Amino acid sequence: MDFDIPKILIDKLPNIVFSILILVLFWILGVIFKSIIIKLFNKNSSSTNVSKVLAGIVKNIFLIMGFITALGTLGVNVSAIVAGLGLTGFAFGFAFKDMLSNFISGVIIFIYEPFKLNDRVEIEKQTGKVIDINLRYVTIEGEDGNILIPNSICVSKVVIVKNKKEA
Repeated sequence: MDFDIPKILIDKLPNIVFSILILVLFWILGVIFKSIIIKLFNKNSSSTNVSKVLAGIVKNIFLIMGFITALGTLGVNVSAIVAGLGLTGFAFGFAFKDMLSNFISGVIIFIYEPFKLNDRVEIEKQTGKVIDINLRYVTIEGEDGNILIPNSICVSKVVIVKNKKEA
């Protein structure tokens, strides 16, 4: 059995070049969509952290899609890779259910802004002034100290915003 490496390489060269072009195209699309998302969020909201996180996620999705498409162009059977990614995503979803729930709820809080920093709020019988909002929890300053409330509770339960000063 005689292998002629240069002949095999020359035969596969168009697919290799096309695969590289596909990967570069998806990378460029990812960068473009990342900048669009950052501009949209910065124009509509004051939170740059959320825009950077979401833009990075979108860019990485484009890179993964480009990588899988490029492998398919090279003749690699990508069905097992796609199935593996699906199962991995499913497993991570269950393993990090609460963390993902709080993250998505944090994004919703940043987008809709049901309350802002320095607002007085009551959430699940906890009352205080909002001193920090991040992607995991809301921190309120209560009578007994700082209280950390997971974002999923702030989105799914009743939140009373008490901005009026009581005389």
